[in-house]
Amino acid sequence: MNTDLKRRSVNSSLAAPFRDATLEATARERGFTMLELLVVMTVIMIITAITLPSFLRAIRIYQLNDAATQVASVLKFTRYEAIRLNVASATPLKAQVRQTGTAPVISNVFTDSNNNGTVQSRETQIVLSGNVNLVDASTPPNTAGLANAVGVPALTNVSLTSGFVAFDQRGAITPAAINVLYIGNVALPNLGYRAIVVLPSGSIQIWTTDASGNWQQLN
Repeated sequence: MNTDLKRRSVNSSLAAPFRDATLEATARERGFTMLELLVVMTVIMIITAITLPSFLRAIRIYQLNDAATQVASVLKFTRYEAIRLNVASATPLKAQVRQTGTAPVISNVFTDSNNNGTVQSRETQIVLSGNVNLVDASTPPNTAGLANAVGVPALTNVSLTSGFVAFDQRGAITPAAINVLYIGNVALPNLGYRAIVVLPSGSIQIWTTDASGNWQQLN
């Protein structure tokens, strides 16, 4: 009998670690409790609520910068084409601006390759519609401050309905002027504005301002 008791004691001591391991494995297989899931979900929601406004603002600022860059790209292309084609002084190559509609407002900036004043599908162009769009020169703050920052006495506002920027065979503006186009988010003016400035030499600059009118050059 003593031998049987010893065997049972030994078997029990050997089986105990396996039972513990089985219980731990079973506990792991059960996964998370509802309380743990709620805690995780709450943390995720708090982090999202904190970071989402900054994320959305970053996207909207990128949209402003991208629109300004695309408009500047059309102007640069028009200038390079004027040089490449060695256009006649009497017929400079123009980047035309056409803004139409009210809801939504649609703005088109295009290289008028045949000088007919009408955009065609084969012509290099950029179309802006919706909130991020060309805006009137009276909309951005402190445009006089922009002129001072550029280092010129005054800027020539390009008409949004029938305006143009013309380049001669040297790539210079004709007639000589410091032309400017403005871009903003009409629904969120607190994001600031962008200005595309074309100097008499044909050089193109992009400027940015906050809602208070503090202008800084981007490129």
